[in-house]
Amino acid sequence: MTDTRASSSAQTQTAATPPAGAALPSSAPREQGVDARGVQAFLDVLEASPVIEPHSLMLLRHGHVVAEGWWAPYARDRRHLLYSLSKSFTSTALAFAVEEGLVSLDDTVLSHFPELDAVVTDERSRRMLVRHVAAMASGHRDETLDRVLEIDGADPVRGFLLLPPDEEPGTVFAYNQPCTYTVAAIITRRSGLGLTEYLRPRVLDPLGIGDVAWHRDHAGMELGFSGLHATTDAVARLGLLYLQGGHWGGSRLVPEAWVDEATRSHVANAGQDRPVDWSQGYGFQFWMSRHGYRGDGAYGQFCVVLPEQDAVLAMTAATEAMQEVLDAAWEHLLPAMGAGDRAGAGASGDPSADDALAARLAALTLPGVPGDTAPPSAEPWLDLRTEAASGPVGVQLTTTRVGAEATSEARWVVELEADDGAVRLRTDVVGEAWQVHDVDLSDAAGPGARVPVAVSGGWVGERLRLDLAFVETPHRLAVEVDAATRSVSSRWLTEPLGAPPLRDLRAQVVGSSARL
Repeated sequence: MTDTRASSSAQTQTAATPPAGAALPSSAPREQGVDARGVQAFLDVLEASPVIEPHSLMLLRHGHVVAEGWWAPYARDRRHLLYSLSKSFTSTALAFAVEEGLVSLDDTVLSHFPELDAVVTDERSRRMLVRHVAAMASGHRDETLDRVLEIDGADPVRGFLLLPPDEEPGTVFAYNQPCTYTVAAIITRRSGLGLTEYLRPRVLDPLGIGDVAWHRDHAGMELGFSGLHATTDAVARLGLLYLQGGHWGGSRLVPEAWVDEATRSHVANAGQDRPVDWSQGYGFQFWMSRHGYRGDGAYGQFCVVLPEQDAVLAMTAATEAMQEVLDAAWEHLLPAMGAGDRAGAGASGDPSADDALAARLAALTLPGVPGDTAPPSAEPWLDLRTEAASGPVGVQLTTTRVGAEATSEARWVVELEADDGAVRLRTDVVGEAWQVHDVDLSDAAGPGARVPVAVSGGWVGERLRLDLAFVETPHRLAVEVDAATRSVSSRWLTEPLGAPPLRDLRAQVVGSSARL
């Protein structure tokens, strides 16, 4: 693949990036050389797949947003859990730490933790460099998180350095959470600031990225390798920053040399039984792709940067079929950007295709759960109460009540309690439509703490079925109530990593598990 990053960066810089707080410039697709029919075809694949649940999409070309949409109940202003896409933000923090002389890529990791010098005796661990952990090349052959936490759950860096690498650092790739955690720990130690606080004046504010939230471990440190909640717009802005070689609004934020280093392969990772787009090499917390490069996170969180097309694709979703998403992008979006290499060059075709795409994007919604708004027979459900629900690890539905309320319009109401009463959700049964509730967690998580939950569902025969979508995450819980047995059960449609309690499925989480 020919690397045209320099010309693409110059192209994009001619489309002025906005000042902090301003919206990204938008454009009709054809004005930026994008055939809207290709974007429609991409949406067709996402929505037709039984294993892909899209939540949001932003497509940028030549510095302009040419397509954007959110599938209700997900929304533009909601932050979304990015999982390992968080790593690319951590990489950006490392760029500043290197630029400011706080860290050198050729420092040993151990040099930043001198209190461990006497206990870390393995020579490979002692030779491990910052550049090695930034590139997932610590010398370990496999993910080490569980073993590291077994060695020292209170200090994961100590546990990591006490786990001898299998090979010489820098010679073998393994996707390994403690590598990124260690990068984050070095930045935090050297700067005296958490990752968000460190990034805020350097990149978040200049890019116009508003509030973000980052999961912390039990010591209060932001994880680095996962746990960042940010909007799709924030993801798109990070991608555009890298596409522009580190420039934004006429200023250089990230050194162009860092962009080049972070987005090239450092250690080959082919032949590791990975999908094809996970076997193209790895940079500094960025994956190489068959086309361009990307940050990505579990369940379909993407920031895909396409220098040859001068484009960025930002997405959030709930899917384990992440290769299918990329396959669809390569099949439909790349050809759609084949015409009009210059900004404003335009694409041939019927301009009504742009209007049709815009109308579709404005009306996106996830299918709800079909069901009746009242049971076929009311008697078994009148003030029905259940306790001690069955369900997966991390789900503790402790009480359920279903009842009819006599109002001007008779309605059925469900009340759920979880996490020993810390989460109390009360919702009308309205069938397939989505209702969004901000569940008050003040008693359990402090003043103002809330978890947003969207609810859809109703009665299917004699059973009540509800889906609970935790809309700051990719996760959806299916709940079923059976009046005959007076029981309630639940199962994850997309299971959170680390089995957190329901109250933690939100943006502001402090003291969450380092396994997230």
